[in-house]
Amino acid sequence: MAADTGTTRRWPKWVPAGARLYLSHTEEGLSLRALARREGCHASTVLRHVRRFENRRDDPLVDEALAALGRRQVGGLSFPKREDELRMTVSARSDDIATDETMVAREARRVLRRLCEAGTILVISADMDQAAVLKQGEGPQPVRIAVLERRVARAFALKDWIACERQGRISTYAITSAGRAALKRLIATESRSSDAETDPFAEQHRLHDDTAGGARERYNLAESPVAALSRRKDRDGTPFLKPELVAAAERLREDFEIAQMGPRVAQNWDRFLTSGDRGGFGSGRGPAEGPRAARERVQAALADLGPGLGDIALRCCCYLEGLETTEKSMGWSARSGKIVLRIALQRLRLHYDARDGGRAPMIG
Repeated sequence: MAADTGTTRRWPKWVPAGARLYLSHTEEGLSLRALARREGCHASTVLRHVRRFENRRDDPLVDEALAALGRRQVGGLSFPKREDELRMTVSARSDDIATDETMVAREARRVLRRLCEAGTILVISADMDQAAVLKQGEGPQPVRIAVLERRVARAFALKDWIACERQGRISTYAITSAGRAALKRLIATESRSSDAETDPFAEQHRLHDDTAGGARERYNLAESPVAALSRRKDRDGTPFLKPELVAAAERLREDFEIAQMGPRVAQNWDRFLTSGDRGGFGSGRGPAEGPRAARERVQAALADLGPGLGDIALRCCCYLEGLETTEKSMGWSARSGKIVLRIALQRLRLHYDARDGGRAPMIG
């Protein structure tokens, strides 16, 4: 698509071409014919894009994203808004939009991977700055397994990676087929850039030896290693990972997510990996007690697990790194990662039991 010129600033690279046409028409006032001449296409093509995004404004996140882009990207000028746009619920955050394409892709690999798991939805409230990914577990209440900034959730919705299933004070979203396809491309791109000998993500599904049961089981690489292993069975038919071990992994993941709400936190977790420096890590000062306490809980858990066990817990439970990648990074033999991960989760459960009797602390 041709670059925007004149008084129009360059749109963020992640903004879909159809959304750019819509904003050029509604915010800049360019006619459909003028846009068609600029893009070298027929006016009816531009009209289809404009109508499509106009209809999508019923989605709260899409409406917020288009309104924010319109206000921030069109040369700093102020344009009259439609009456329904003026009634936006979250007007105080209407200009908060993601601008970094790399960050959007990184968050997509992290969050869309979790939304591919069965029983997961993304929920967002009208008065909250973050969205949460919830998963229905064994208990009556869903478990929060990821958090996401609202501005990134807007980008996901505008790119049609997530779609609103229920609107209200608390809206729910689910991943779309376009989101699954995008995740597959992003994972493949990430794998190629890591300069691996082979591309383990060339296909979304691959076959792996199930050495515990002697069978070959197909599972989805778009989900977390813990979720995949939780469906496996030992020779006696018992789950390879018991529910309490899965709960311990999700608890570590939730603390990891909460901890990253503070500034300049994610890069410091690498100090806990075997290849890095384990000393000198401090919890720092977060913007609130909740993230600071979560950082301390993650730090205590990884320190208790120690080298090796702490590494695989951080990589597989928090970074959602695949077992094959972890084995190669750690220099372990093939198919040994799942055994080490189970040992790490058993130790992690003992850590939580000793810390608070197995009861998760109140968030914040």
